[in-house]
Order: sequence, then C-alpha cells, then structure tokens
Amino acid sequence: MRIAELTALLHLASPALPIGAFSYSQGLEAAIEHGLIHDGDSARAWIASGLTHVLARGELPFLAHQIDRWRVHDDVALRQANDEYIASRESAELRRETEQMGWSLAQLCASLEWGDEARRATLAAIKPIAQPTAFAFAAFAHDAAPDAALAAYAFSWVENQAAAALKAVPLGQLAGQRIIVALRQPIDDAVRRALDTSPERINTFAPQLGILSARHESQYSRLFRS
Repeated sequence: MRIAELTALLHLASPALPIGAFSYSQGLEAAIEHGLIHDGDSARAWIASGLTHVLARGELPFLAHQIDRWRVHDDVALRQANDEYIASRESAELRRETEQMGWSLAQLCASLEWGDEARRATLAAIKPIAQPTAFAFAAFAHDAAPDAALAAYAFSWVENQAAAALKAVPLGQLAGQRIIVALRQPIDDAVRRALDTSPERINTFAPQLGILSARHESQYSRLFRS
C-alpha cells in the first residue's frame, strides 16, 4: 500500500473527521437500556454481531459497489443505489444519521476539492446522500484499493461502537481496547465476505436493530442521536 493511500484512509477513518460520527450509537444505547448490553463481554458480542450480520452483509458490500460505480462514473446507478440504501434504513433516526453524515462528508470532499470536477458535480447532485456513498467517493478520489477502503470503514465503525459503549455502559478504557483488538480478524472476514457479495445478494435484514432503534427515538434519557 502506498503511504499516500494509507494516510488518506487513516484520515477518513479518524474520529477527528468532522462528520458527527461520535454522536451516534446505531442502536447500542437502546440495547443497553433494554439489558442486552451490561458489561464488556456483552458489548463485544453486540458489536461483533453488528459487524458480521449487518455491516458484512449490507453496508460493506454496498460501499464496495459504490466505489466501483464512482470509478466508471455511472451517475444513474449511483443515485439509484443511494436511494435504495436510504430506503433500507430500519428507522427514522438511522435514516437521518446516514443522511447527516453523508451530507457532512460530501461537503468536506467538495471543500477540499477531492476528486475531479465532473464527479464532484455528481456528488453535489445526489440529495439526500448516504454516508457510504460519500465515503465511496472519498475512497475513489484517493485511489484507495476497495479492500483497504472497506477495512478502514469497518474499523471506524467498530471504534465508534466501542467508544459509545465506554460512555453508555459505562466501560473502562482497557475494556474498549479489548473489544477493538478482538474484532480485528472479524473485520478481515467481513471485508472478504463483502467483496464476494453481488448487488443482488446485499441483505439489510436486521429486525432487532430496527426495533431497538425505533424504541430509542422515544427513550427518556439518552446520550446519542441513534
């Protein structure tokens, strides 16, 4: 891997990226509220399940195919897939999450003039834009290999989930690091599975996540927006 590619992906996966990822737990806070998460082991199991059964089957393969669509600049397919992804979100707050983070990342890409002018115009025209669509643009703009881009995306998700667990369970810093270390190999497995998934086999079926996310919208006390 080139150093420029590595640093670009580290930038995109960084918690310092100003897209608001820190404010979302993607159902984890609701899982804590309902007693599904109560310690480090249960937090690790929840995050591992989300990685294996949600990201690996849905979000990551979608991201991989969006990177390819940016490569050939198929604006019709990009828009259609983006709309289908947004429609697949399990709750209103998860839809708002991907739209807000997608918009923020797209604005960053435009402000930093990543990519070529024609593709930036397409990026600006996709409204609302899902976060993976914007991330795919940024990854392509930096000539990142798809497997490395997916790994960066998945690691960023795992790290954000671990950070949310630290705040909401709460857990200690070492427990959070144990979660991240334990999920390194599952991230590799998730990326491999995603790269082997055709568009027709993308699966976003996650009923428990949908129910918990919907309940979170009216949860009395909460730290996170999802």
